[in-house]
Amino acid sequence: MNVYLEIGNKRTFACAVDWPGWSRSGSDESSALQTLLDYAPRYARVVARAGIEAELPRDTARLTIVERLKGNAGTDFGAPSVSPAADDLPVSEADLQRLHSLLGAVWDTFDEAVLAAQGKPLRTGPRGGGRSLEKIVQHAFEADLAYLNRLGGKFKPGELQADPRLSFAPLRQVILETLDPAARGALPLVGPRGGKRWSARFYVRYAAWHMLDHAWEIEDRLLSGN
Repeated sequence: MNVYLEIGNKRTFACAVDWPGWSRSGSDESSALQTLLDYAPRYARVVARAGIEAELPRDTARLTIVERLKGNAGTDFGAPSVSPAADDLPVSEADLQRLHSLLGAVWDTFDEAVLAAQGKPLRTGPRGGGRSLEKIVQHAFEADLAYLNRLGGKFKPGELQADPRLSFAPLRQVILETLDPAARGALPLVGPRGGKRWSARFYVRYAAWHMLDHAWEIEDRLLSGN
């Protein structure tokens, strides 16, 4: 399996090139690669939910590093923030359907984690740190709103609900409706204020990583606390 490394000053991310959302970090290259493999069983459930048949590697010997990227402040903060060369490749119709399937499976994984944790306490850190379930959901929704703007889409304020869980479905529909023209090169590469927009591939890679990161956080804090 091809992977790329995003190397910051304090943190390194190992990311699966062809599997958006499967990105994990460590203090150095070897620990990042090992953590990526440690999460293979969890990501395999996402792949199965997407209806894709694949045997994911469980051994570093099966990983091929195809690119090393210089990280930035986002990398050290804890987010894989640099787009690999593969994300600039053209997106075929088959590629687009695969991105749809994986993104949908990621959303379902997050929703399932939220539902399982509903009404149950989440483990907090030694100093009481850690968002509540409600705050995680709110944060995930607000992040997806921001990522949609980076892709070139817009969500109408009138569709917002007091409970963000009620707004996820229409937001996700807008995301898919924006992802298609973005993948086909039908949207401007630069926003109205001059900022560079995300490619369709990088959008799915980053948005899927963020949603899975919080889904797995919920699972870990729930399992550890109950």
